[in-house]
Amino acid sequence: MHYYKQTRYKLLRTFCVVAQKENITHAAEQLHISQPTVSLQVQALEREMGQKLLERRGPSVKLTPEGKVLYQLVQPLAAGIDGLRESFAASLGKMEMGELNIATGQSTSLYVLPKYIQQFKEAYPGIRINLHTVEGQSGMKLLLEDQVDLAIGPLLQIPESIIYQPFENFRSILIVPEGHPLTQQINISLEDISPYGLILPPKNQSTWRMIDTVFRQHEVAYTVSMEAGGWEIVKKYVELGVGISIVTDVCLTPNDKIVAIPLDHYFPSRNYGLIVRKGKFFTPQAKRFIEMFDPFFFSRSALEDEEEDEL
Repeated sequence: MHYYKQTRYKLLRTFCVVAQKENITHAAEQLHISQPTVSLQVQALEREMGQKLLERRGPSVKLTPEGKVLYQLVQPLAAGIDGLRESFAASLGKMEMGELNIATGQSTSLYVLPKYIQQFKEAYPGIRINLHTVEGQSGMKLLLEDQVDLAIGPLLQIPESIIYQPFENFRSILIVPEGHPLTQQINISLEDISPYGLILPPKNQSTWRMIDTVFRQHEVAYTVSMEAGGWEIVKKYVELGVGISIVTDVCLTPNDKIVAIPLDHYFPSRNYGLIVRKGKFFTPQAKRFIEMFDPFFFSRSALEDEEEDEL
């Protein structure tokens, strides 16, 4: 019976890794076993469960509806066992080891996170922090596949499977080079901005989508003079007079040789927040980091889960 339980856990853990990687080869590499062994273990679990759990497309796989149900049940258990040593140490008041994986965009890493990372490292110097710099929706993919503990950044649309907890707000502003004609005007309108070329981030990023939406809603045309990733790059080329841009004021520093003009009457303030997957097992490291932003996050989340169950 003891051997059987060990074998079952091995099958379930392999299944979880395959579900996260969506690839037999990549799962085998992480588990340090052969590809045929991974396939055989998944097949053994399917026989035990009496359900097809994966749709196979060569080396790539996708969870079936039944597989998704099993994964949601098993993943917190597997993650809890994998992190048992760290959880045990934390329960004894000793959190001196472990890792914390955070998905975040470049701008969030540069302007929003530093003070929080510094605070956390001062409290827990032995915890290794891995920042996964992502673009567009790739951070959400890492989160849903449980490749990271949490994500941090702005979120315009909140999927049903996600909890989003804002913790800071920033204004949207127009930035222009010093001496630009728009610095002489009061109450800048979109029509005033229209004749000047904009420097925008790539189209897959939320900032571009927000700007495009506002101009379309007001039926005002705009032109893009340059596309560039990263606010430091955008600010540099605005400073050089290549174009103007609309950014979030979190990126401003005292050394910038640009002029910031508020656009509150067109663009709402943007918030940055914690992004986590509902139902996820959190390591002690992740819990401490999240509670640094919101001490009542887990008690409130548990209450919300109870309310959903009652419905």
